Formats: sequence, C-alpha cells, structure tokens
Amino acid sequence: MAETNGDRIERCAWAQTDPLMREYHDREWGVAERDSRALWELLMLEGFQAGLSWLVVLRKRDAFRRAFANFNPAVVARFDQADVARLMADAGIIRARAKIDATLRGAQIFLNMRENGIDFAAWAWDLAGGKPTRNHGPVPTQTPLSESISKELKQKGFKFVGPVIVYAWMQASGMVNDHAEGCFRR
Repeated sequence: MAETNGDRIERCAWAQTDPLMREYHDREWGVAERDSRALWELLMLEGFQAGLSWLVVLRKRDAFRRAFANFNPAVVARFDQADVARLMADAGIIRARAKIDATLRGAQIFLNMRENGIDFAAWAWDLAGGKPTRNHGPVPTQTPLSESISKELKQKGFKFVGPVIVYAWMQASGMVNDHAEGCFRR
C-alpha cells in the first residue's frame, strides 16, 4: 500500500519504491494512448529501453524529447549525419547508434504510413483489437498478439520491435491492462 494525499491506495508492486516510477504508473502507464505521435514516441522509447530498465529511459525522457525534437516525426525524419553525431555525443540520452538509427528510420516509416493514408494509432489499435485487453493472472513478457504486432511492425521496417518490446509498449500505451488486481488504476 502507498499513501497519496493522506489516503492509502494500492498500486502495482513495480511502482511502489521510486517516486518517478510511481508518478509514471499513476498518470500514464496503461492509459489508452490514441494520439499517433505520442504512440510512436512511446514505441521509440521502448526500443531505447531494450536491454535496460524502464527507469533508465524514464529518467532520460526529457533529454530524449529535447534531443529528438519532441519526437516530431517530420523533424526527426530529416535528421542527417550531423544530427546523429550530436545525438551520439549527448550524455543525456542512451547513446546507442543502432537505436538512434532505428528512431530516424521509424520517423520515416511513420511519415510514409501517413502519406499513404494510414494513421499510426488507428493502425496499431486495429492490430490490437481496437480496445484494451484486460489480463488476469501472471503478467507475461510477450503474447501471441505481441508476436503478431511485432511481425507487422517489422514488415513495415521498424527496428527494436521484438515481441517483448512490443508487449511492454502495449502495456504502457493501454492496449493491455496489466495493472495488478487491487491496483487503483486497474
């Protein structure tokens, strides 16, 4: 149990100890995100998280937003080698060349989809079944649905979108409700 504004509330165990994780849990995690740009940003950040903890990314999220023009795909898609060098020198973000390249390519794919009349959020939510799935029991790291969405993203050319990353993205974006039984956000 945790205390907020004098009231004791129950939340997911992973959000109990760190104030930043608690704030993220209480305000964002699992909330259905239907804005295409925000959903794309979240997918790119989940890619940066690969091999690390989400807390590392969360602590660097403001720096990521500054470095990647607030994750505006139209701007990021035009980044050149000078921008890549700038990003690789930015200690405020995760400086992994493959992840940076994947984000630039992801922006180009996002724009290509839009130019072809495909709204990223509508497309992703359609793949996820259109509404949040509420899971019960042990929380998986991937599911047949995250495997399917991962394949679709890879077919479009996205990188760092394996089924585990995609499942984390689905949880974060509210496509899946994996808040613990008893959690006030469930």
